[in-house]
Amino acid sequence: MLSLIQILLLILDIVWFVILAHVIMSWLINFQVLNLHQQLVAQIWYGLNRILEPLYGPIRRVLPNMGGLDLTPLVVLIGVYALRIVLINNMPYFY
Repeated sequence: MLSLIQILLLILDIVWFVILAHVIMSWLINFQVLNLHQQLVAQIWYGLNRILEPLYGPIRRVLPNMGGLDLTPLVVLIGVYALRIVLINNMPYFY
């Protein structure tokens, strides 16, 4: 059972990294450092959007409209971190 928790922690770490990559890439696109007309950049961007939309979609429906500010990645990161804390704190019970 301990290995299952370690696998879940690994998955949460990967999700954390993908969300951070998505946020940083969105900043770089908005500040025109990256251009979506480049094929590689566009493929990575659309791939990240397709991966993260199942996580972002339900939260975007609950959060109020903030204009141009999207707090969805922040809420998901807090949720991932909270889930990680719960798993780590309950790890001794699975020995």
